[in-house]
Amino acid sequence: MTAHVVTTHGHGSKRSLVIGSALSILLTAIPFWLVMTGALSSPGATIATIFVFALVQIVVHVACFLHVDAKSEGGWTLLSFLFTAIIVVITIIGSVWVMYHMDANMMPT
Repeated sequence: MTAHVVTTHGHGSKRSLVIGSALSILLTAIPFWLVMTGALSSPGATIATIFVFALVQIVVHVACFLHVDAKSEGGWTLLSFLFTAIIVVITIIGSVWVMYHMDANMMPT
């Protein structure tokens, strides 16, 4: 009979999951509080703050839950994630640019 070895390589630890969960809750609760209380006087400042919290939350999810770092899979996981992110950003910016110019150039004045 052979013994089965259980490895958790690449799955993180319970500590990283707890830290990720706590940070995710905090990074959701603070923008919610900002909007519900109107703590920031400017709507633009509120939107910018929410955007920054969203970017930080993306980093927390990628690091704590997806376990994407330079060490996993010899760095290929991080490289493929960055490539995907760049393609998504190019697609979104290109789509918005095309829609704006189509609206500006095709709509009757």
